[in-house]
Amino acid sequence: MTDKRELYVYNTLKGNKELFVPVREDRVGMYVCGPTVYGEAHLGHARSAITFDIVYRVLKFLGYNVRYVRNFTDVGHLVADADDGDDKVEKKAQAENKEPQEVAQYYEMMYLRAVDALNCLRPNIMPIASGHIMEQIDVVKILMDKGLAYESQGSVYFDVEKYNKEVKPYGILSHRTLEDTMENSRELSGQQEKRNPFDFALWKKAPKEHIMKWPSPWSLGFPGWHLECTAMGRKYLGAEFDIHGGGMDLVFPHHDCEIAQSVGAYGDMPAKYWLHNNMITIEGKKMGKSYNNFITLTEMFSGNHPLLKQAYNPMTIRFFMLMAHYRSTLDFSNDALIAAEKGLARLMEAKAKLPALKESDKSSFDVHEIIEDALAAVCDDFNTPVMIAHLFEACKHINSVSDGKESITKEDKEYLEKNLNAILDGILGLKEEKGGNDTAVIDGLMNLIMDMRSQARSNKDYATSDKIRDALKPLGIEIKDSKEGASWRLI
Repeated sequence: MTDKRELYVYNTLKGNKELFVPVREDRVGMYVCGPTVYGEAHLGHARSAITFDIVYRVLKFLGYNVRYVRNFTDVGHLVADADDGDDKVEKKAQAENKEPQEVAQYYEMMYLRAVDALNCLRPNIMPIASGHIMEQIDVVKILMDKGLAYESQGSVYFDVEKYNKEVKPYGILSHRTLEDTMENSRELSGQQEKRNPFDFALWKKAPKEHIMKWPSPWSLGFPGWHLECTAMGRKYLGAEFDIHGGGMDLVFPHHDCEIAQSVGAYGDMPAKYWLHNNMITIEGKKMGKSYNNFITLTEMFSGNHPLLKQAYNPMTIRFFMLMAHYRSTLDFSNDALIAAEKGLARLMEAKAKLPALKESDKSSFDVHEIIEDALAAVCDDFNTPVMIAHLFEACKHINSVSDGKESITKEDKEYLEKNLNAILDGILGLKEEKGGNDTAVIDGLMNLIMDMRSQARSNKDYATSDKIRDALKPLGIEIKDSKEGASWRLI
């Protein structure tokens, strides 16, 4: 099912909704900033993945040929998003006594498993930062040649003040001035290398103990966090593409820096439309490990977290997120999730009733108007909550027809069935979970297996203990024994 109608999107760059007109007719390029892979996917990752999955699905529904690119950051993203300090992936690798690439690849796979469970379509291309070092070095060379970057003690920094004065105002996406940036710049270690504290790193000279480092004209080092998206976006989508997406927390500094790099190096804005999803809160509080309310998707699927009353099906989580507009703050609570679970069940039950509805000579309600209103909503800046409200209206009528209180013609029934299926499955990505929550089932089985293995070890039956461990490894499950006890993980 494809449909040619107007689409309006909220462009952070302009601060308002605009008619979407692709750079190239019938073709859309979309780049979305993906996760830094040093830990398990959490609710914030889920919101971004689902948001841009909806964008992707709507564009495809409208008949566009979409190239969707979402990156993995495996190098250069330092703690506190700063230009000095530990690399997030390397720090995790040191804590786990592993190679950084081992850590990155493990969490890449964990992320993909989680968003697959949420029924997010995979992007066409998923590049990694460490696989595009030469492209990033090339960008730095161009900026150096244009006098917009400078070397200092083996590192290279972008000259924000010169760019702001000679090329384009810095901060046009976040709508802040350079003076605002100057006032809010923090005094951090290593700032003595910079001409100004608000300059940002393009290339960092690596300390001796740093593992992920590459040769460059300036030093043995690694690229700055902002650089990868400029290089990879241009490589896979061209000089100007249609949509650049990410979380609202990336507007400044990450996306402002991307724009400065791209405009400074090539004279082009990298993207025409900038879309950003809002943040997640947990019962009114910002989500974070320091608040003890940081919930991973694995914990959501299994219910294994102190704040969770039960395990939640991936489709329940997806539906709950779609019930709020992507640009609004989304607050998670058990009550809200349970309500979403019931709401989704109502939708699916009504859908299942459709084929068996008794047909009449006349419909007592306007099926076409309901579907048109639902599609108009999702084409108005991807307004999924309004679309879902219209679907609930359709459910009310389906139930009334089923109870003999309303009527529907054969043609209207077929039209409603065809479009309801296309919307639920094709646009909203909601599917019926046959067999329940697979992740919860795996967790339950593994808890049973671990208990049996623990009992075997208590009985000094090490042969059985080892047999269980060895049999699980080919299935992608690793068991580790330590002084604190045994643990398992997917590998």
